[in-house]
Amino acid sequence: MMSRTFKTALAVLGATLLAATASAQDTIKIGVTQPLTGAFAASGTYVMQGAKIAEEQINKAGGVLGKKIQLIVEDNKSNPTEAVSTAEKLIVREKVPVMLGAWSSTLTLAVMPKLEEYKVPMLVETSSSGKITTSGNPYVFRISPTSEMEARAFTPLVKSLGIKKADFLATNNDFGLGASKEFSEMLKRENVQIGTMEVMDPKATDFSAQLAKIKASGSDTLFVTTAVEQITLILKQAKDQQVTARIITTGGSNSPDQLIQQAGDAANGSSHLVFFTPWFPEAVKNPDIARTFVALWNEKKHHVGGLTEGFRGWDGIYTIVEGIKAAGKAEPEAIQKALWGVKVKGINGDIAFIKQGPAGRESAQNVPSVYLVKIDSGKVIRQ
Repeated sequence: MMSRTFKTALAVLGATLLAATASAQDTIKIGVTQPLTGAFAASGTYVMQGAKIAEEQINKAGGVLGKKIQLIVEDNKSNPTEAVSTAEKLIVREKVPVMLGAWSSTLTLAVMPKLEEYKVPMLVETSSSGKITTSGNPYVFRISPTSEMEARAFTPLVKSLGIKKADFLATNNDFGLGASKEFSEMLKRENVQIGTMEVMDPKATDFSAQLAKIKASGSDTLFVTTAVEQITLILKQAKDQQVTARIITTGGSNSPDQLIQQAGDAANGSSHLVFFTPWFPEAVKNPDIARTFVALWNEKKHHVGGLTEGFRGWDGIYTIVEGIKAAGKAEPEAIQKALWGVKVKGINGDIAFIKQGPAGRESAQNVPSVYLVKIDSGKVIRQ
């Protein structure tokens, strides 16, 4: 015969399980895979923080389909193998119907086969490699610009900046190599001479050999593509080696405020392609949204240098939620179809998707804004 204590314990356990089940049914899960440790940790953390602010604001406004959203965040450790594991965990164990990820192009490309295998869409918030939207994966929805789009946006500045000869220093992965390819081809069309094209390991901290070749090249401009941690070191080492070429970073993952803080005087004179201008929100298409995001970011006391990455998380989650709303249910296939028709007023302009890739298997690509800013006397100015 069951004791009264045991019956009570069972009743409490049952009630707890029922409450947990009810709680899970009251939320709509959204998977997030970002590099929170490893080489790209700073950038991935900023994206995650922006996504969490969006989650909070969406839930305060009533959520979507009468339910709150719940971000399930996984650390892909800046590693492609880990990125695949996080995606599988989010899809199989957590049963998420849609994901945000995975920061770098190499991480995103690693995850993409899993999207097709399980037929779950992913909103790509940062990656720039052209292969992501041209390889024929209909579960990819990218809001960040491709390297080709970025290079095209930069084209009118070539003459005004007086670029005659350019060198390249890029991280040796899809992100860096893709940017070097697109920018060098664009510059050749503009009759710019291409000097040395150097690469570096994503984890490298010493760039003396590459910078020596770049200094010997005698170019007037050096295009750098990597994450903010390496950019900081490159600026310092370029100053130490008296590299005179103007440094321009591409890819929008440069956090100029963080460079000012960490590289000091070495950051002065460098220019940076960014996709959001928090220093002058009036420059963007939707300034009210930009100001709201900046205020919320500062209220959380997040690192001011993370604003140029954090906005991606905000725009990504708001776009996903609009897709869920249009789908009318939190199911992968319905969300994947609905995302094609969403229109979102984002921090980086109006978000909507065009088709890229082979007919019948197209991926979705947004056409975002691109801006060039410069660090002058320890401040970010428009260029």
